[in-house]
Amino acid sequence: MSATDDRVVRAARRLARWYPSDVEPTAELHRSLAFLESDLRAQTVVRAGYVLAPFAAILVLCGVVLAVPSLPFVAAASAAAGLGLGITHLVHRLPVAAATLRRSRALGDAPGLVARAALRLRLEAAPERAATFAAQTGEGPLARSLAAHIDRTRAGPAAGLGGFAAEWHSWFPALERSTSLLLTAADAPAEERDHALDRALETVLDGARTEMATFAGDIRGPASGIYAFGVLLPLALVGVLPAARAGGVSVPAVAFVGLYDVVLPAGLVFAGAWLLLRRPIALAPPCVTTAHPDVPSGRWRGVAAASGGLVLGAAVGSLVASWATPVGAAGLSLGGALTAYYRPMAAVRRDVTAVESGLADATAVIGRRVGSGESVETAIESAADATTGRTSEVFDAAAGVQRRLRVGVHRAFLGEHGALEHVPSPRARATASLLAVAAREGRPAGPTLVTLADHLTELRRVEADARRELAAITGTLGHTAALFGPLVGGATVAMATQMAASGVGASRQTAPASQPDGATLVGSATPGATTLDPALLGAAVGLYVLALAAILTVVATGLDRGLDRTLVGYRVGLALLSATVAYLAAFLGASMLF
Repeated sequence: MSATDDRVVRAARRLARWYPSDVEPTAELHRSLAFLESDLRAQTVVRAGYVLAPFAAILVLCGVVLAVPSLPFVAAASAAAGLGLGITHLVHRLPVAAATLRRSRALGDAPGLVARAALRLRLEAAPERAATFAAQTGEGPLARSLAAHIDRTRAGPAAGLGGFAAEWHSWFPALERSTSLLLTAADAPAEERDHALDRALETVLDGARTEMATFAGDIRGPASGIYAFGVLLPLALVGVLPAARAGGVSVPAVAFVGLYDVVLPAGLVFAGAWLLLRRPIALAPPCVTTAHPDVPSGRWRGVAAASGGLVLGAAVGSLVASWATPVGAAGLSLGGALTAYYRPMAAVRRDVTAVESGLADATAVIGRRVGSGESVETAIESAADATTGRTSEVFDAAAGVQRRLRVGVHRAFLGEHGALEHVPSPRARATASLLAVAAREGRPAGPTLVTLADHLTELRRVEADARRELAAITGTLGHTAALFGPLVGGATVAMATQMAASGVGASRQTAPASQPDGATLVGSATPGATTLDPALLGAAVGLYVLALAAILTVVATGLDRGLDRTLVGYRVGLALLSATVAYLAAFLGASMLF
């Protein structure tokens, strides 16, 4: 359990002590906490949610009364009570949402797991060994679930595959059909086994394609709604604010700030979460943590980048406008901190991608060599010569480890000082494990390795197809977050500021002497109408643009690759840097034109 999870558990238990009554959690909450392997009990979560509601309601009530004293108390109390109930529901649903996201990431490993089991069955028609191999060479909840079923039914004929498939049926039916075909292939005659195994893999791959294509079609409308009502309409309304003065419309500063910096971001968060929770399968990237030797330890990079960004952002913002100082400081400091902290992890992930890109070619070379009578050990050197880039370096390193240490294939790749010791790629490690099995089997394993190469190519093709299905949606959201939204926002604020300045000059000639000058809301041409102070307008829209950059980037990354913390953090950091620069540059450029 991480330090963050431990703090959450302790806080929930403290809150739960204040609610002494019995509660009845739902079966879904019990199941979600068990899947998350959490130390929390469902009763604790429910009690903590009930206790948190009144505290949140009181805080909201006090804030509303202080911010908008003219608002009737009944309305403020109703809003506070509604928010308190909403927080209770949110606490109760958070474990379910977390389990759903984790389950979608787990199901992204389903094609790989079936492929490993099928390949092992090609070498030996033993379901129990195939299931064990698939579980041991995998990582994540799916592999652990299969391992648990194997332990419970070790003496059974299906080696736990039946129970495993039944457990995941409701979330991914194709996995159960594919598993059934694996068991059928194990009992089939030798001449029919290969065709049955190919059909098993085709079934799970087709299921993944269908799920992603259906999901992409289903979310096109909601994603367009997020783009229209979360980006286009709010930014367009900023441009018409000066025109509202002519009609005598007043825009309270508190209402504007509350709408753009609280209500709209909160709405985008919930809409984005709704989209992410409906993703059936997440083809997640390899997990890279601070434990990797190529990732420097400590948080000094993030702290240094945040400090530099704070100074640079404040300096650049002060040159643009007085209100731009906090916007520039916030955007560059937070974006710089996230980018600097997660950049080494992103570099490791790119290295993993480079290794995996030539994995199929190397495996095909080894398979053909082994099929012609060559040993796997010597074929590895041929694979290093036949490939390029990082893949060639990995196989060349494995061949070197074999020569120097006189070890087998498994230790050459996965042992201490092995070629894949610091390459966190489940796919590459599973391939190395199968190469070790092929080294024991000898020449008959050659065709199996060639088939493995075809499977690796097919898995990459499925990932590319899945990302292509969502490319239009994720691309629009990502580009809007980092560039187009900030550009439109900066230009719109500049136009509104210039129109307000010209309108103020006219209004001061006709404004009554009793109207205060220099207030937060300045006068307009229509008696009784007020418009927002340009400084407040620029700062409020600037914070909204930064929130937009972070939220939409999280949603786009989650739809594309799943909510991997390091990938999300790195992309959000880049988006904040881009959004800050684009917003300030657009305001400055548009101010010169208008």
